[in-house]
Amino acid sequence: MRAVGYRKSLPITDAEALIDLDLPQPEPGPHDLLVKVEAVSVNPVDTKVRRRAEPEAGAAKVLGWDAAGTVVAAGAEVSGFAAGDAVFYAGDLGRQGTNAEFHCVDARIVGRKPRSLDWAQAAALPLTAITAWETLFDRLDTGKPVPGAAPALVIVGGAGGVGSIAIQLARQLTDLTVIATASRPETAQWCRDLGAHHVVDHSRPLAAEVAALGLGAPGLVFSTTNTDAHLSEIAALIAPQGRFGLIDDPDSLDVSLLKRKSLSLHWEFMFTRSMFATADIAAQGRLLDEVSRLVDAGRLRTTLGKHYGAIDARNLRRAHEMIESGRAKGKIVLEGFTG
Repeated sequence: MRAVGYRKSLPITDAEALIDLDLPQPEPGPHDLLVKVEAVSVNPVDTKVRRRAEPEAGAAKVLGWDAAGTVVAAGAEVSGFAAGDAVFYAGDLGRQGTNAEFHCVDARIVGRKPRSLDWAQAAALPLTAITAWETLFDRLDTGKPVPGAAPALVIVGGAGGVGSIAIQLARQLTDLTVIATASRPETAQWCRDLGAHHVVDHSRPLAAEVAALGLGAPGLVFSTTNTDAHLSEIAALIAPQGRFGLIDDPDSLDVSLLKRKSLSLHWEFMFTRSMFATADIAAQGRLLDEVSRLVDAGRLRTTLGKHYGAIDARNLRRAHEMIESGRAKGKIVLEGFTG
């Protein structure tokens, strides 16, 4: 089968950073679905793994942790899915990725593709929807008020893939005032179009930007990017006893800044359930089914930002380069294999 991967960790400017491959088609295990991949999207985790994880000698690593596709076969212990079903999912960091014609995935972390979306639109959603949902509802517990705080949520990096769905989920499923951050006119407008009540500029001091809105100190902050650069401002703007969530990988994080206000820190990693086969692993499949229902009901929209064409090494190198630039708006999606 056709696939895209790498044999050595290299800068994305190197033509060998991602290469076209011919690999054996995988065989599904007892809990797996074998999926014919129709479309994929690219996430920051793809670029991080490519830069940091050397494949074993002589082996190739296939990236990709988002897919929409068609079930080809189901393992002996799978129930609820059959050949021909249209599905979407974010996969498992410990297995080969979705940048391949066929992919095996644990059925418990798979959802039904929204009927109202095409393959590319659906592929933009799984990883970021799981990340945003788990952060908002499992980690930050947005339904629980912070005493004395403004009922508001600040989303740092609102125009990125996770921020784009977090804005929508917070607007649709909570009563919070949603404050997104963005630094360019086009990304600020993107956040407003997704439903943010307010957009502030994260290239300026965030505490002053949020205070100028006149809402009071927000009780909740969700940082999706550059947390180390914004941490002191986050600690200044958030209300005492507030809850702070993040998803990125700062080189260092001075948590002592959180002590004076008794702030709680919540780190979200959407691969935890699949990586450790947690008792509630099937929660991700149910979560994606609910996202699908909300999309088909017209309450959520795809976060597809750019379509980069077919799934091949050249187009994936372009996508990785854009992700690494930090200037992506929404999700980058690729669809189908050429030849």
